[in-house]
Amino acid sequence: MMNIGEAAAASGVSAKMIRHYESIGLIKPALRTIAGYRVYSDADIHALRFIRHARDLGFALEDIDALLRLWGDRARSSCEVKKLALDHIATLDRKITELQAMRKSLTDLADRCHGDERPHCPILEGLAQ
Repeated sequence: MMNIGEAAAASGVSAKMIRHYESIGLIKPALRTIAGYRVYSDADIHALRFIRHARDLGFALEDIDALLRLWGDRARSSCEVKKLALDHIATLDRKITELQAMRKSLTDLADRCHGDERPHCPILEGLAQ
């Protein structure tokens, strides 16, 4: 068993986030010692690492909750997991397209700006439209 600091170090998830995940029900509340300290098992650390990996891939907490439930369900169908992954890829593709459009717009504005001592600034004018 580990305390919250040790669990944070072992999982790569901060103690603050561990407490948050407990408060929203993403992970089960930690066991408590007689003195009231949180203690975590190896299974808890595995779940926290799972969450960290899923967050690193950009999954939202609601999707991570679904993935955790599927991970724990030995009768699951892999098609459910793949659907979540493909849905997430589609979301990432939309975000990438939006970011590319933002980058192009900002690059166009920056290219038109002389960046000198003159007050005229196409960037500010573009933002004001």
